[in-house]
Amino acid sequence: MRPIRIALTKGRLENRALNLFQTMGLDCTGMIKKGRKLILPVEDYQVVLAKAADVITYVEHGACDIGIVGKDTIMECDAKVYEMTDLGFGKCCFALAGKKGVDFYAGHSEKIIATKYPNVAKKFFEEKDMDVNIIKIEGSVELAPLLGLADAIVDIVETGNTIRENDLEVIEEIVPISARVIVNIASMKLHKEEIEAFLADVELAKEIME
Repeated sequence: MRPIRIALTKGRLENRALNLFQTMGLDCTGMIKKGRKLILPVEDYQVVLAKAADVITYVEHGACDIGIVGKDTIMECDAKVYEMTDLGFGKCCFALAGKKGVDFYAGHSEKIIATKYPNVAKKFFEEKDMDVNIIKIEGSVELAPLLGLADAIVDIVETGNTIRENDLEVIEEIVPISARVIVNIASMKLHKEEIEAFLADVELAKEIME
């Protein structure tokens, strides 16, 4: 039987997860000295490094049992996984932002929204009963209102510096975001004992780190 696999978002969440695992008392030598390896031994677990959206895919389809990924990716992908624990790090929020001094909600014309997160934006405006035209942008979404492509953007805001430096302002905060632990539905049944033990250790480590 293969070890329990933990899919992990590369980058900042990877570093924060490393701190979490070390606080849990796990031997993280394999992560620290990873080189270019993407599957790493951490005690009795295998840690799999992947892009955020792929973490969701690997966990949803059972290639990995557990995932650590941002709430933003969970919301956008709308995957069939169990969301178990808010890790409390990687905090930011989804926000609606537009040009400074412009009343976004004024007028009756259909608004154009640029975003990397079309599903999140669609749900947000559906709850407001607003008709909008959503355009997906892959790069710097702040450009869209500056170039006249969109009336506003839906994006992740952490410090707000990028928004302000591009003469935009937050119109409305949508939902807070942080790193979460997700679990494959079948794995929760097949490996219930091991996964519950992992989650219990995570909770203890969170208390120590707070």
